[in-house]
This record gives sequence, C-alpha cells and structure tokens, in this order.
Amino acid sequence: MFSKTDIEQYFIAEKNAGLFFLIAGIVAIVIAIALFVFLRSNMYKGLAWTFIVLGLLQAIVGYTIYSRSDKQRTDYVYAFDMNPGKLKTEELPRMQKMVKSITFFLWLELLTFIIGIILILIYRRFLTGSDFSAAPVWLGVGLALVIQSILMATADLSAYKRSTKYTLLLENFIHKN
Repeated sequence: MFSKTDIEQYFIAEKNAGLFFLIAGIVAIVIAIALFVFLRSNMYKGLAWTFIVLGLLQAIVGYTIYSRSDKQRTDYVYAFDMNPGKLKTEELPRMQKMVKSITFFLWLELLTFIIGIILILIYRRFLTGSDFSAAPVWLGVGLALVIQSILMATADLSAYKRSTKYTLLLENFIHKN
C-alpha cells in the first residue's frame, strides 16, 4: 500500500543519488585538472578532457536533482493528504517520463561503454609498456568513457529500480482512489 513514507523514502533516495552524481562529477573534474597539471601525455589529455566534459554533466545533473528533491518531497507528501489528484496529474506523468529518460540514459551509457571498449581495443598496443607518453588521445578517451559509463550506469540502474518501484506504487494508489 502506497503511503507518505514511500514518497519520503523515494525522494530521500533521489536526493542522495543527486549528491552522489554531484560528488562524482566534482571528483572527475579534480582528477582531470590533476591529469592536466601533472601528466601531460596525449593519453592523459584524452582522459582529462573526457572527465571534464562528463564530470560537468554529472555535477550539473547531480546538483539539479539534489536541490529540487526536498521541495518535491514536501509537495507530494502534502498532496497525498490534501490533493491526491496532484499525484495523478503531476507526479505520475513525471515519473513515467523519468523512467523513460533513465532507460534512454542506460542505453546511452551502454553505447559509450562500447565506444570506449572499441577505442581501447584499437589502441591496446600502447597499454603494454610502462611508458604511456606515446599513447594517443583516443586511448585516454576510451578509458575515460569506460570508467564513466560504468559509474553512471551503476547509479542509473539503481535509479531505474527505485523509480519503477515508486511509479508502480503510485499507479496502484491512483487506480484505487
């Protein structure tokens, strides 16, 4: 049975996921800066640029989720008692759209993972020595894509499970009322 506790738990978990993405983005940016400053070979430049771009995206998405979660939580907990129709007209469509968006991002992350693996396979001969100074930028891009896609897919898979469960509870609640 759907309750205010379900709403609370969902948005607390969503806020924590936003914080995770924000921190992961900041860490990726810090790593990129360190790579630019201390390791200047082409491969590390590829890692760094990819970490900066994806880190910025992660940080922006994470901050957005983190900053809006508390207001959404209180709005929908209030709506549960005072305006259950809002759950049907606003929250359910939002959640259905979110599940589709997460599904899209999981496919996108799979694609970036595959691209990263392909780049690594193409340039794998540069991974055999201890001197990465001759390794090309694209090897670094491939490595960063693999690392970031695994990290983001893990978080998005968790978000997908959480969102589909919450959406199902919400649908059952709406159909009973």
